[in-house]
Amino acid sequence: MGSIEQTAEILLCLSPVEVANLKEGINFFRNKSTGQDYILYKSKTRLKACKNMCKHQGGLFIKDIEDLDGRSVRCTKHNWKLDVSTMKYTNPPGSFCQDELVVEMDEENGLLLLELNPPNPWDSEPRAPEHLAFGEVQVTYLTHACMDLKLGDKRMVFDPWLMGPAFARGWWLLHEPPSDWLERLCRADLIYISHMHSDHLSYPTLKKLAERRPDIPIYVGNTERPVFWNLNQSGVQLTNINVVPFGIWQQVDENLRFMILMDGIHPEMDTCIIVEYKGHKILNTVDCTRPNGGRLPENVALMMSDFAGGASGFPMTFSGGKFTEEWKAQFIKTERKKLLNYKARLVKKLQPRIYCPFAGYFVESHPSDKYIKETNIKNDPDELNNLIRKNSDVVTWTPRPGATLDLSRMLKDPTDSKGIIEPPEGTKIYKDSWDFGPYLEILNAAVGDAIFLHSSWIKEYFTWAGFKDYNLVVRMIETDEDFSPFPGGYDYLVDFLDLSFPKERPSREHAYEEIRSRVDVIRHVVKNGLLWDDLYIGFQTRLQRDPDIYHHLFWNHFQIKLPLTPPNWRSFLMHCG
Repeated sequence: MGSIEQTAEILLCLSPVEVANLKEGINFFRNKSTGQDYILYKSKTRLKACKNMCKHQGGLFIKDIEDLDGRSVRCTKHNWKLDVSTMKYTNPPGSFCQDELVVEMDEENGLLLLELNPPNPWDSEPRAPEHLAFGEVQVTYLTHACMDLKLGDKRMVFDPWLMGPAFARGWWLLHEPPSDWLERLCRADLIYISHMHSDHLSYPTLKKLAERRPDIPIYVGNTERPVFWNLNQSGVQLTNINVVPFGIWQQVDENLRFMILMDGIHPEMDTCIIVEYKGHKILNTVDCTRPNGGRLPENVALMMSDFAGGASGFPMTFSGGKFTEEWKAQFIKTERKKLLNYKARLVKKLQPRIYCPFAGYFVESHPSDKYIKETNIKNDPDELNNLIRKNSDVVTWTPRPGATLDLSRMLKDPTDSKGIIEPPEGTKIYKDSWDFGPYLEILNAAVGDAIFLHSSWIKEYFTWAGFKDYNLVVRMIETDEDFSPFPGGYDYLVDFLDLSFPKERPSREHAYEEIRSRVDVIRHVVKNGLLWDDLYIGFQTRLQRDPDIYHHLFWNHFQIKLPLTPPNWRSFLMHCG
């Protein structure tokens, strides 16, 4: 194997002040320690960046005085011109594209420029596509982000969430999985789990599977926070979890291999995958915001990605200030449209033969989340598919549970009536009831836990969490179902500057956030040392902040960086005893 693990190298760091001073259009920078030059292009919607080096013969770019739009630069060697807004060379036209660098904002609104190396790892040891027999490669949609792939005589499953909720009790399955889903999981040769979020890594589903096949091979990427960081706590007995390096082909048999890639925006937790069978590629970008830093294989046989939006507590769980119902509704409408257009552009650029929108089929079906369900509008997969077909020749597939796509038939003739076999007439597509009881019972069990008889749990917990030296004061309020204070519940302040717990807000200038959380969920999260995604993405909080700024450092810590082992409550209770 000639492959080397893909890594991300930091080329340039800009301070928050430098970021704030970026001007619209073209900005030139030099990394003083390495002497390397870079160009940053700022538009209203995004930042793009590249090395300041002409692809022709390595010349340096300067401002192009003939360019009135402020979008292009000119090479000092041979007058080649680059439009930095598109990263295409305009002189000579149709020649090259400039390689884009990954732009990442850090916690403090500073900025990092990253380069992924190698940039296109799937090009190592290329295989020409071979003939596929009808029925040789079949893709069956089960629910949400879960696909069952038949690849020759091997079977592979993506992201099985087939029972129970995700994000504490906030998300439930929209689609009714096929009745034989457990058999399908049991006969899989391998399972890929893209990341640790519970709509992809579903412990209730895996618990059911592990009772039948604890040794089933599961593959995850080598993310900074391990995908299965919470396996021991979960009590699920899985014995064959394989962590694989990024950007290296994993050979399953002579015809089948796969490669896991990192996300450019959330490399610490998100991944995506390319599966290749006899030279035909299936690309699944899952939830990645900038999969592989925006560089992906073109002309794959089948591409699938998320599309729906709505996977955040923002803005529906916010109130106060600008967060009126009108503002939130307008924001959601605009954001969803942006996401839809971005996905359509991406598909047009990558030109897969077939595209399938998935991983957005969830619903906030618990009665107490009625407000979220009615207002957190999601994109419609058919609308996206229509947009894609209007602008390209890509064939699209809106999946229904149990429907099977025959890759060979679809590649040969997209109009073949046997290309996609829909589930039998009368099959239930949408769920109309969910088994809330057992899952809410688990959450409720935390409410009466002995830990919460002692108010010193607050100091114990936030000391364990390890976030401080940040000028933010948070008021935490435990509430009932309707976000009114829970009778006898805790209502307290945490000052993260020195990790103190004052009785009132300090007199110095500080940022302030008020977080109301349903008591069963916050206590379950505290007791088990879980990440705050359950609260935030699960719509189990209501938030107000002053001033209205996003404290990335704070939220990133509680959503991704908490310690890997839960607080030692046993020792805490002994000391309290």
